[in-house]
Amino acid sequence: MSEDQKKQLEQQLWNIANTLRGKMDADEFRDYILGFIFYKYLSEKMEIFANEILKEDKILFKDISPALKEYEEYIEAIREEALAKLGYFLKPEELFGQLAKRGKGGIYEDEIFEETNAVFILGDLQKVLINIQLSTMGTESEEDFDNLFEDMDLNSTKLGKTAEARNTIISKVLSHLDKIDFKLNHTELDVLGDAYEYLIGQFASGAGKKAGEFYTPQEVSKILAKIVTTGKHKLKSVYDPTCGSGSLLLRVAREVKDVAMFYGQEMNRTTYNLARMNMILHGVHYRQFDIKQEDTLERPQHIDHKFEAIVANPPFSAQWSANPLHLSDDRFSQYGKLAPSSKADFAFVQHMIYHLAENGIMAIVLPHGVLFRGAAELHIRKHLIEQKNYLDAVIGLPANIFYGTSIPTCILVFKKCKEHPDNVLFIDASKEFEKVKTQNVLRDEHIDKIVDTYHNRSVIEKYSYCASLKEIEENDYNLNIPRYVDTYEAEEEIDIQAVMAEIRQLEAKRAELDKEIDVYFKELGLVF
Repeated sequence: MSEDQKKQLEQQLWNIANTLRGKMDADEFRDYILGFIFYKYLSEKMEIFANEILKEDKILFKDISPALKEYEEYIEAIREEALAKLGYFLKPEELFGQLAKRGKGGIYEDEIFEETNAVFILGDLQKVLINIQLSTMGTESEEDFDNLFEDMDLNSTKLGKTAEARNTIISKVLSHLDKIDFKLNHTELDVLGDAYEYLIGQFASGAGKKAGEFYTPQEVSKILAKIVTTGKHKLKSVYDPTCGSGSLLLRVAREVKDVAMFYGQEMNRTTYNLARMNMILHGVHYRQFDIKQEDTLERPQHIDHKFEAIVANPPFSAQWSANPLHLSDDRFSQYGKLAPSSKADFAFVQHMIYHLAENGIMAIVLPHGVLFRGAAELHIRKHLIEQKNYLDAVIGLPANIFYGTSIPTCILVFKKCKEHPDNVLFIDASKEFEKVKTQNVLRDEHIDKIVDTYHNRSVIEKYSYCASLKEIEENDYNLNIPRYVDTYEAEEEIDIQAVMAEIRQLEAKRAELDKEIDVYFKELGLVF
């Protein structure tokens, strides 16, 4: 698929999303459009899978109807295999295309269809979405499909005041989506996955502050992913304790040939659903991911696991309980102090370090305050550097690159087995970006410079510096980047003699102008 075709597809999807939008907030209509795309994906995967099984019988899955004498026999045979391989099952009459066609009265046209053609399909659609979940009951995939479509309330008045109005708008959306070929037969292409990521990004840009709950800008994700996969072609595991929509986990997978297992935890129920959909839609088998819904700091769900790569973009300076009972928790006990209740940043760091394998790399995005704040945070920072020597790099990013906040941020990189145990790399990438409308954007050349500098541990004037542990100690474990990377730009020297000469010339010129003005005043009979 060419870049032009990709952009055309993205625009097509965004136009369909806007058909739904009406007066809904971005995060509300997001749940509908992404849910419908996911249903289309499941349906097409089901159809491709079933058609392969039916090849010898020379019959297509969609043509198997209840009127067929062998209907039940076909259905049971395919259901059994589908649940084992795909993790879910859809009947032929429940396929996306069949429902879209019924909603449009079976008529396909280039123009938007008239309301009079629409057949009422809301009830059927609701049943299908429920049946997808019910098909997994009692199977290995039950937890992965549990309540996946719960945020798609087809009876919401936001879709239309009457059932008929809601039916019309949903039928229209299904019809337009049905015409799009996501090329699922071409296994080497991830057309739908890319399109899904595009839509998630578009919704994030329109969701303001809420966007931070579910989305990390792709350029930041790329930096984190490239760092935690340094020197690796395969990963046994990757973990994100605040996984949002799962995009950051999937980005890591793009940097290596294979990821054996994805792990994540997400507190927000709607975002948790989005993450599971995103995984399945990107072709990650349900047995290959373990994403849980819970508060990571208070109720961690993967406490017995160690991970080879860990990435996170946790909510900046979030509140947490900081309950003294946590001091007996293995994640926090060795530090002797907890992160303050008003700022959970270091609690996330401690949690992630606990889960980091000995050969692992971890990268986390945090606000700049973690570099220099005192009290308990200084104590934890000092312990991580002086006692553990886990901090590998500090990377300063430009301000205003995250949706919903303009604050400058940084990436902290940690390793339990550092190749360079005697220093910490500091990179100041805060001034290298491109301004696009109201956002600052990192282009490929900016990302490549950061990653290459990290990989090579390059010292570049006014950009990067390897600070010894002694220097950090002398700075009282303050990691503020300007203390290590000198970005001072000397002001141009001023030639006083030249400036004085210019002033004298200007004064002489002014005197001449004053004489000319006096002449004009006298001619006009004006004397002052």
